Amino acid sequence: MRFTKMEGLGNDYLYLNCLEERPRDLPTLALQLSDRHFGVGADGIICICPGQTGDFSMEMYNADGSRGAMCGNGIRCVGKYVYDKGFTKKTCLTVDTDAGPRRLELHVLGGRVDRVTVDMGQVQTAAPVVVEAAGEQFRVVPADAGNPHGVIFCPDPEGVDLERLGPLLEWHPCLGERRNIEFVACPDQEHLTVRVWERGSGITLACGTGACASFAAAWREGRCSSKADVRLPGGVLTLEMQGGRVFMTGPARMVFEGEINPEAFPGLGRTSKITA
Repeated sequence: MRFTKMEGLGNDYLYLNCLEERPRDLPTLALQLSDRHFGVGADGIICICPGQTGDFSMEMYNADGSRGAMCGNGIRCVGKYVYDKGFTKKTCLTVDTDAGPRRLELHVLGGRVDRVTVDMGQVQTAAPVVVEAAGEQFRVVPADAGNPHGVIFCPDPEGVDLERLGPLLEWHPCLGERRNIEFVACPDQEHLTVRVWERGSGITLACGTGACASFAAAWREGRCSSKADVRLPGGVLTLEMQGGRVFMTGPARMVFEGEINPEAFPGLGRTSKITA
């Protein structure tokens, strides 16, 4: 089976064409392929499958093999993949995810998708919760952008020991469930700076749902306007609130393609055919 490595702001995934057949053990394969020393190296794998109600569907697996419901950077790359490879000529399409359908607008430049706008839907936020970790107290805003997040506003995300605090907050019992964690600064109404600890992947260069969660939490607290640029270590996303829905615009890029050696990756197993 062949794969395509793609990235959105450095948030990189291995994409598998599962429109006709798929590996049987995707969690194990994600764990093996994501390893940056003994595998290809990625934040996880994303399988592009036939749509149920939409044009296509995506299945996402984190680097530790756990299943993810939604990936904002990943779904932009899905749009680029299906258009650039000729699986669709539509520039407005719907992709089914475990968090529900998401509508994409593809911005085409020179016959290739350059950027993608995703209707991320309503991002739910809850009342802040004060939790203690590593002897410190943190004010965490729970948010749901298709998967669960915890947003922490601070003066300087770069000064946070994310490698130490990330796993403690990800699993914190007071937050109710395993969460992605964002440390966020709001220098003015039009800009946010965000660092992310992703559950199942650790520190990543970017997280689309994390950017949306941070933006929604900041907007509801009056920390930013209805449109803002969100800067992550891997680059910038533009977020806009329209009628209570969050729209995310950002780049998508193909890096390279390759072929999986079944002898090196037992998790590939035998592929199974997709049946209607």
